Amino acid sequence: MVDVYLFSGFLGSGKTTLLKHMIQQMKKEGLKPAVFMNELGKLNFDSEEVEGGVPLKELLEGCICCTGSEKSEAQIQTLLAEEDFDVLLIETTGAAHPVEALDAIFSPLFAEQLHFKGIVTVADSKRWFDRNSLSPQVRSLFLEQVRHGDLILANKMDLLTEAEQGQAIYEIQSLNPSAQIIQTVQSKVPFQALKRMTVSGKSETVGAPLAKLNLGTKVLEFARPVNRETFEQWLRDLPETVYRIKGYVPLEGDKYPHSFQYAYGMAQWLPEFMSMKPQVVIIGEEIQQVELP
Repeated sequence: MVDVYLFSGFLGSGKTTLLKHMIQQMKKEGLKPAVFMNELGKLNFDSEEVEGGVPLKELLEGCICCTGSEKSEAQIQTLLAEEDFDVLLIETTGAAHPVEALDAIFSPLFAEQLHFKGIVTVADSKRWFDRNSLSPQVRSLFLEQVRHGDLILANKMDLLTEAEQGQAIYEIQSLNPSAQIIQTVQSKVPFQALKRMTVSGKSETVGAPLAKLNLGTKVLEFARPVNRETFEQWLRDLPETVYRIKGYVPLEGDKYPHSFQYAYGMAQWLPEFMSMKPQVVIIGEEIQQVELP
């Protein structure tokens, strides 16, 4: 399986700088990284920062989490089919919500090939103090990126006074108590800090325990067709921490599994006319105990 790290963070926070540092460190450890980058514009100047020889796919003119969802799946599927690599680094656009980004990249077609390690949020510490000057919608996105981080890099600490540094860490930790926070300058952090991120969240870090992931993924495979009413009752009984489900559900009496999407308590069924692997991907918090009916 390929380890996957999702780099989240607001515009200009330092995600691309982090990406460069990680590529260099991974290569020194003998690992081969691949990169998937998202940019809202027609040109992605950040892709020029990726070293030669590193497999790279891009999504331009669209956000990974909305209009570009299907294209994102196709690009990652192409990477998996055509390239040989150990780690996939995904850099989202600064306008991407972490939940939506995960939904876009974990397709039931290849989810079992990916080992999701967690979300690394690069938080601009200077902007943190200016967040109330942002529009309500933008401020909400900024805070959501921090709230869903599993590892938070409180970046640009050199731009703050010592008192401001302490205040920023306290406030960020209050918003996301389960995340480990590392103070950084120019997004410099050892790769070991990322490697310690695990789905179980039981790994220990120097100075503080890394609690359970805020967001995780789980692949569930059907052993047999299910009754639609039984399945929909199972959906109604799911905990509120299940945010997304997508995949292919085999229903009793139908030749092919149905394409299935679930979000915010609403389900969507679409008929398929070919045999697809009967499995679904679940995205949410505290989902390890969720099983099929």
